[in-house]
Amino acid sequence: MAGGGTAARVLGRAGQGARAVGWGRPLGPEETLGLLEASVVHREGALLALSKPPGLPVLGRPGELSLTLLLPALRRRLGLPAELHVVKAPTRECSGVVLLSSCHRATQQIQQFFTDARRRGRYPATYCAVTVGVPAEAEGEIRAGLCWQQQGDTTVVVPVPAPGRRSLARKEVKSTLTRYRVLGAAGGCALLQLQPRTAFPEQLPVHLTLLLCPALGDHQHSSRVGRVLGVPFLLPPEAAPTRTQVLDDELLSRLGLSPQQLRRLPLHIHLQQLVLPQGTLCAPPPPPFLRTLRRLGLPQHQEP
Repeated sequence: MAGGGTAARVLGRAGQGARAVGWGRPLGPEETLGLLEASVVHREGALLALSKPPGLPVLGRPGELSLTLLLPALRRRLGLPAELHVVKAPTRECSGVVLLSSCHRATQQIQQFFTDARRRGRYPATYCAVTVGVPAEAEGEIRAGLCWQQQGDTTVVVPVPAPGRRSLARKEVKSTLTRYRVLGAAGGCALLQLQPRTAFPEQLPVHLTLLLCPALGDHQHSSRVGRVLGVPFLLPPEAAPTRTQVLDDELLSRLGLSPQQLRRLPLHIHLQQLVLPQGTLCAPPPPPFLRTLRRLGLPQHQEP
């Protein structure tokens, strides 16, 4: 592991090159480190769990602030004797439980537990999400083939309506599944509980667009849901370029946002619960997520 001086120089360069996205404004390295230190939800033996803010990547691009880059400094702040590594974490744009370990054997045991649980039809991760739109059914499942597709200079995740056996066998397309349950609805928005049964990058926001209920703060995929006379319909990915999510004036007013502030609205998908052999880890949504629930009149106390 890098020494204190080296780590400080790396952290300084990251702070100049990129910043983690906070709730409403960018956060620098020291602020993000303090936020992580204050968000520890579990500490026992070789395991440490905390709640990650949205917009902070686990690895990040060169020169970009990331969770991995902050781990040596976080370890020193918490007075931990051994180096930390990531066992489980939500994606860049999501908030929620991050599981860290200082013991490779403990990590292997947990990963084996996850594998065995999936084989038994049990799934360790439970998310909550705020959606723009309310599903037609109170609970159900979303199935879709997903793949990467090149669009101009970027690569995006797109649904494949009827993937063939060959594309699945070649792993060009992955068959994905998410179970959902509506926990509450108000004013055309909803709070959903999500349990992914498969793992694919951006699976949850893409699945929510297929449900015609994109996640609040989804500036990547929400443009695929169009409306005619208030009725939502799905647009093909090539006809829906990435853009800042469009919200009507009434919803903006309820959220207390101006159109200029909308582009900084983070993705409202939160990894709330993670089941481990030792028990269940829970991380409540961050205060601004809870503020959104309060402003929209959605349930603020959910049972995972």
